[in-house]
Amino acid sequence: MARLSFREQVLRVREDAIVAAVNRLLADKGFDLMTVDEVAADVGIAKASLYKHFPSKEALAAAAMVRLLQRTLAVVDEQAQVVGAPAIQRLQAVVRWALEVQLAGEMPSLPSQNSSLRAELMGHKEYLDLLMQVSEHLGAWIVQAQAEGDIDPGLPAEVVLYSVFARACDPVPGFLKAGGQHADAQIVAWVMGSFFRGLRPAG
Repeated sequence: MARLSFREQVLRVREDAIVAAVNRLLADKGFDLMTVDEVAADVGIAKASLYKHFPSKEALAAAAMVRLLQRTLAVVDEQAQVVGAPAIQRLQAVVRWALEVQLAGEMPSLPSQNSSLRAELMGHKEYLDLLMQVSEHLGAWIVQAQAEGDIDPGLPAEVVLYSVFARACDPVPGFLKAGGQHADAQIVAWVMGSFFRGLRPAG
């Protein structure tokens, strides 16, 4: 790999700082309320300088999602290396990680219906490649868990996959944390238990 020039290193560090700021703001305020001005102020650069790296608010959100998927894939790869672990255990580890990230205030929140944001994501090759890699791993574990009797085989695998992804934006952990009555570990245990027990075969 070619060594980055000093200028390239500076640009890389700045982009990392921008994406980190976007991630925090998306987790705290969501896409609709986040502004480009807030991102620039958080990083300490001019708005015009920010636009040299990312041309739009949608591009900023896409960069944050790429970073999240990179982190997710690292967790998935780590679980894939656990020798002899049943598929359901691997799935549980990924969901647990996602819930912990959410409770730590590090999970970006994007609207489910936004045409410009959707267009940005669907045209972003790195985002789509990472999403496909994560989906393929999780999908394979879901099918295996169904074969092993740990997930209802009557459920379409894609329904289970989307349900797993949905835990990253599950409102229950946030509601429980806001109440100030329960520790994060207890919240994660409750959400994990109710989710995975609900996926077991009837009877």
